[in-house]
Amino acid sequence: MAKIVSNVIDVYPFRRDRSRAEFLLLKRAPASRLANTWQAVHGHVEADETAWQAALRELEEETGLKPIGFWQIDRVNTFYVAAEDTVLMCPCFAAEIARDDPVRLSCEHSDFRWEDAESAQRICLWPGQRRALREILSEIITPGVAEPHLRIPPQPH
Repeated sequence: MAKIVSNVIDVYPFRRDRSRAEFLLLKRAPASRLANTWQAVHGHVEADETAWQAALRELEEETGLKPIGFWQIDRVNTFYVAAEDTVLMCPCFAAEIARDDPVRLSCEHSDFRWEDAESAQRICLWPGQRRALREILSEIITPGVAEPHLRIPPQPH
């Protein structure tokens, strides 16, 4: 029987312009799993942290960015890893970034780009990622009626 595990997260960083939002996409390093594919921030939850804490940590580790706004989204990406006979449940988060914050990539990625929502959806590898981007547009950036309930308040350090 397949195991069900929830020890990974996705974070979708975005920044706002007057007329649109742009999403940050990261290119996986050549020596990594899924090399040279584009994705949002993706990482593992450590034993002593919550999923949202892992999302903030991974965002900072992979990009050097700290959000000015942070939300859970209703989406949990679910996918099967045949080699491990495991179903992964991946909570998703949205992180608003200040327009002038510089991206500092970790060694996990070789490049980054800011893309509008339509382009980002074309570039992302997985259908769950494309659905997450659409949800962020309709519920966070627009915002939808659920936005205040999805917001995660700033945490003391």
